[in-house]
Amino acid sequence: MGVINITPDSFSDGGRFTEVEAAVREAKRQLQQGADVLDLGAQSTRPGAKEVGAEEECRRLLPVLGAIRQHRPEVLISVDTFLAPVAEAALEAGASWINDVSGGRRDPDLLRVVADAACPVVLMHSRGTSQTMDDLTVYDDLIQDVKAGLWERTNAAISAGVKEAQIIWDPGLGFAKTHEQNLSLLRDLEQLTSEAMPLLVGPSRKRFIGAVLDEPRPKARLWGTAAVACRCAQAGAALVRVHDVGPIAQTLRMASVLW
Repeated sequence: MGVINITPDSFSDGGRFTEVEAAVREAKRQLQQGADVLDLGAQSTRPGAKEVGAEEECRRLLPVLGAIRQHRPEVLISVDTFLAPVAEAALEAGASWINDVSGGRRDPDLLRVVADAACPVVLMHSRGTSQTMDDLTVYDDLIQDVKAGLWERTNAAISAGVKEAQIIWDPGLGFAKTHEQNLSLLRDLEQLTSEAMPLLVGPSRKRFIGAVLDEPRPKARLWGTAAVACRCAQAGAALVRVHDVGPIAQTLRMASVLW
């Protein structure tokens, strides 16, 4: 899954793809380099990010989504949003599925939108909001609490009419987790990949990689991201969400052969 942030304030590439032409060029590049899915986001979810609201999110998102869909009608396009009006507008404009970092917590009506569309949905484990999540990192048992949280969101989605076969899990690396907790989740990833839902993991350029490598520059964390991608292949994850599609696609092809 290739990341295209249509935002001015995302943590590693904010402002690069806010113009439609630049975003379309990046989409074409990522697809040529091996992306199976493109993930478009018009609201930054980095720690401390301000929420812009559905109207602004749609204003940023829909022209890019429409242009990519026009150029590549066959491509799987995921939209990264936690707001039902954005999800609904995106699906009407040609999005293939919804990627909700809140797992339907922030706007429960999003689950109804997904159910009506009968499309795939990524339910991420998270706590709080971008403003509060760094203060919500206390767990009784990290892996069991994350698993329980994902099942709770799954049951909420099923109650809203979503089919279990539509659901993809994401453990939420960096969302209400410390650096060591992110590493612990990765070490125990089989406890999540052994469950019924396919697993998406989003490690790309994140702070915990920078902490391990003593690398403050997000764009310089490629090789740490590649190491995590190998671990995801070893554990049987279904998807890895990354910015650097070419190198990571090659890494995953090789790692998948080894494991």
